[in-house]
Amino acid sequence: MAFSLDATQTLAAAIAVLFIGTAVQARIGFLRNNNIPVPVVGGLLFAVITTLIFLGLDLRVGFDMALKEPMMLAFFTTIGLGADFRLLVQGGPRLLLFGTACVLYLIFQDGVGLLAAVGMDLHPLVGLIGGSITLSGGHGTGAAYAQRFADVENIAGVMELAMACATFGLILGGLIGGPVAGRLIRRHGLESAASHDHPTGPGEAGQHAPFTGDTLLWTLFTVLICLIGGQAIAQSLSGASFTLPGFIWCLLIGVVLRNLEHIAPGLKVHHPTVDMVGSISLAIFIAMALMSLRLWELLSLAGPLLVMLLIQTVGMALFASLVTFRIMGANYDSAIMAGGHCGFGLGATPTAVANMEAITRRYGASPQAFLVVPLMGAFFIDILNALVIQGFLALPVFGF
Repeated sequence: MAFSLDATQTLAAAIAVLFIGTAVQARIGFLRNNNIPVPVVGGLLFAVITTLIFLGLDLRVGFDMALKEPMMLAFFTTIGLGADFRLLVQGGPRLLLFGTACVLYLIFQDGVGLLAAVGMDLHPLVGLIGGSITLSGGHGTGAAYAQRFADVENIAGVMELAMACATFGLILGGLIGGPVAGRLIRRHGLESAASHDHPTGPGEAGQHAPFTGDTLLWTLFTVLICLIGGQAIAQSLSGASFTLPGFIWCLLIGVVLRNLEHIAPGLKVHHPTVDMVGSISLAIFIAMALMSLRLWELLSLAGPLLVMLLIQTVGMALFASLVTFRIMGANYDSAIMAGGHCGFGLGATPTAVANMEAITRRYGASPQAFLVVPLMGAFFIDILNALVIQGFLALPVFGF
């Protein structure tokens, strides 16, 4: 038996999930002290409840996710609208360092997956499926490689395996980022050197200007223009030999509009309002993504695979604490980036930003982290991941 919610009801449910997550986090010290994002708390709790309903009553709750993608696009647009080109130039060396850390982790992640698979007498390709293909690559990369492996190696259930691994990683990425960063901050006595008022661009003129209905309307209009333009560009280039996902085009248009402010002040947006719209969009997107999880499908995962994923989780936490943190300078911004790295090293870029928002809300702003981590997650991580995966597939053990 199935029960479905339409788009409006799904949006209302997602907002309710956020309120529930806030209430639960406020009452459970472990969640609050370890900076577990509110959307992760509420969304995961909701998914557990719907799973119990399915297992106990055979009632499947369906959702209309028509607003899920627009929320994601709106979030990435606000990242672009907060990216002053002058800060992008300043962040270039940090982006290069973070890219180095990410490449090292991708190699580490696939190496751990391969060793775990061989050690538990699983097909070596399962090690890559339980490695960067799904954990750093997400559902899209997982589906692409799963289809390839199913056609070439005829591995039974590889698509289901890939989707389950990506889902599992999405959950864990949102659970460990806060504790990892919080531990680094407390252990090393780190403090934010930036203003708490504007996490993506401290020192902005007018950042203390009052929030009004006009600023909200202008911000929403600007975000929608970016969404419409980004989707139009993505559709027009869909048949090209090289293209980029729609969210990147939305982000790029946001960057252009943000930097046109310097020569056309009439295009200026109210940056605290942009931050608010971005936070709300991200929270609703994460809530929708998690509340619609079919956790009962994870129950079909074999024991050895669960062991491998748990090893990957421990490996991510250790790598972020010992390698990412030190490569990035062992300071406050580095701790925030380590928490973000946990987010997209196991899950996705929105999870990384949700981790960082939860941490900075407690400890203070980190402009560099909010610049470097989304840029790496949006532009470079998929390319780097593809290169690392192809390098591993060239090993004799795979036979490609």
